[in-house]
Amino acid sequence: MTAPLDVPDPAHPSGPAAPAPAAARTRSLSRIAWDRLRRDKVAMAGGAVVVLVIAVAVFAPLIVRFVGTPPNQFNSDLIDPVLGTANTPWGGISAEHPFGVEPVNGRDLFSRVVYGARISILIGFLATLVSVVIGTVMGIVAGYFGGWVDAVISRLMDIFLAFPLLLFAMALAGVIPDAAFGLQGNSLRVAILVFVIGFFNWPYIGRIIRGQTLGLREREFVEAARSLGVSNAYILFRELLPNLVAPILVYSTLLIPVNILFEAALSFLGVGINPPTAAWGQMLSSAVQFYSVAPNFMLAPGLAIFVTVLAFNLFGDGLRDAFDPRTH
Repeated sequence: MTAPLDVPDPAHPSGPAAPAPAAARTRSLSRIAWDRLRRDKVAMAGGAVVVLVIAVAVFAPLIVRFVGTPPNQFNSDLIDPVLGTANTPWGGISAEHPFGVEPVNGRDLFSRVVYGARISILIGFLATLVSVVIGTVMGIVAGYFGGWVDAVISRLMDIFLAFPLLLFAMALAGVIPDAAFGLQGNSLRVAILVFVIGFFNWPYIGRIIRGQTLGLREREFVEAARSLGVSNAYILFRELLPNLVAPILVYSTLLIPVNILFEAALSFLGVGINPPTAAWGQMLSSAVQFYSVAPNFMLAPGLAIFVTVLAFNLFGDGLRDAFDPRTH
């Protein structure tokens, strides 16, 4: 005797399908990227250091109020009048001066490193913002329109990439007036450095955005927008740009440390921020003649640059891996 046809098989229930588990539900790309980034302990450690450095730069006056002395305050009583170095061991390191003091004038190294973070972070972020804005606009226009527009912008990128930026920055710093454009002193120098570094570094991100746009312009959502008769500006900034946020964010985090190093190099060469304002590269330049007798004078700003750049690079690499499915 055969079983009735309407009797359900226990192994293959014929009732309504069970709901999918929460883990199988569709997640947004940003959520997937965040989950990947969170599992990358090295990148998260780099991100934590980045946040710490930014916090130090923002709250520098408050930090120095409790630790160290003002960055430009001379402490001649801590300096040996004959040798010009700290009259206490280890370069003057103490509870009041955690990193020691500068030779000759006795300025507190800790407070100068803390205040130097403000210059590096400010110029690094603003120069990156300039590069990202120009590079994104030029890259997306070149990739979308193609033809002679792409050819002109691509050759312009080649010219900027071949430009001797360091020599130009050094020459420009030598002719900067004391006041211009409503700015003067170090405010004018910061503006000039931001412009020079940001304006001449945009081709790096411009090439990346151009390459991404070349692949996106043939996608279905762009064809659908064209068929609706929307303007090119709408397609560029409402359809393509949102899909480029991930690479823009990733390469911005990788460009910031490059700009920080460039600012430090200019300050080291004496064409950056004017003294006595603290800048890491300027401190390294001043420490060259004292490294054998006061190594902490060179180690403090050197380690600050190294740790900051390394943290940004680790975080940027992790962010790139999180947004790139080919690495998983």
